[in-house]
Amino acid sequence: MTVHSLPHTGTSATAVESQFMDTAEGRRRPTIRDVAAVAGVSRGTVSRVINGGHWVSPDARIAVEEAIRSTGYTANHAARSLATGRANSIAFLLTEPQHLLFADPTFALLLRGATEALSRRSMTVVLIVADSEQERRNVEHYARAGHVDGVLLISSHESDTLLDTLAGAGIPTVCTGIPLGEHIPVPTVSVDEVGSARTMTRYLLDRGHRRIGIITGPNDTPGGRFRLQGFREEMGDLFDPDLVEQDRYEKDAGAAAMTRLLARASDLDAVFAASDVMAVGAIAAAKRAGIRVPEDLAIAGFDNSGLAETSEPPLTTMGQPWDRISSAMVDILLDVIAGHPRESLVLPTALVIRDSA
Repeated sequence: MTVHSLPHTGTSATAVESQFMDTAEGRRRPTIRDVAAVAGVSRGTVSRVINGGHWVSPDARIAVEEAIRSTGYTANHAARSLATGRANSIAFLLTEPQHLLFADPTFALLLRGATEALSRRSMTVVLIVADSEQERRNVEHYARAGHVDGVLLISSHESDTLLDTLAGAGIPTVCTGIPLGEHIPVPTVSVDEVGSARTMTRYLLDRGHRRIGIITGPNDTPGGRFRLQGFREEMGDLFDPDLVEQDRYEKDAGAAAMTRLLARASDLDAVFAASDVMAVGAIAAAKRAGIRVPEDLAIAGFDNSGLAETSEPPLTTMGQPWDRISSAMVDILLDVIAGHPRESLVLPTALVIRDSA
């Protein structure tokens, strides 16, 4: 860590900090000026760190964050909101049934990452789950009223008009995944769905498997469509449309899809389930049918969520960089809010080999 010298004010860092270490009544509230004195930077630098950290060096950011902690400084959000016209909060918007927030660990991973990234900027996350049309209308009214500065849209379906509604209203929005269909362009943070599916399929082929089935998500979602596309491209002449199942990203749906595959194809030697949740359900269905995993049937997943490590057997899967996805979404959204347009970002995945395949 670089030690920053204080400006020549005649006031030492220890002297400034000592005024605020004790929170007893009578101590004055620390200001940005005090934080700047302790950190040895300008008030403008402190302000930039508090408001998102743009155009601030890593050393200066560390110094300011440590000064904020040592002085006990907290931003006066009410005053800042009045001055800037901003709510200082961001919506984490999930347009899926409420139970999936808890049933699918990928949403919790994104929520945790976004919360941590915004917390470092003294901003708040507002969690919104909007599955019905009425809930979507409520979201539109809530965002239009200025209760949030922008929206992290965590899931999208091809026929869903909410993205266009938000973008058309001028509400800064960033999506996970590339929305399907014709929409008003907004920045996205995604992984290479097609390439990732090809990597997993190639891995199974290289292991000697030839009768490979796929269980993937709905065709109106980017994951459902593009992972199937990658699988089909890599399988080439070995692709069999009778070995394809598409269903909801849920454990029970994965189990039901596995049961249907087994009923149609007794010679399956591998299955690529395009989410860890579906893969866990597929393993359970295979075991109920008396099939050993991986001795009789290899099963692979996608996500590298917490389920992958705790599954029995542990899942071979495609690992998504969850922390990078959520932090990139926050960075891009804050830039858009500040009036700085940003391009979409595609992040790499990694093959994680475990016992299931």
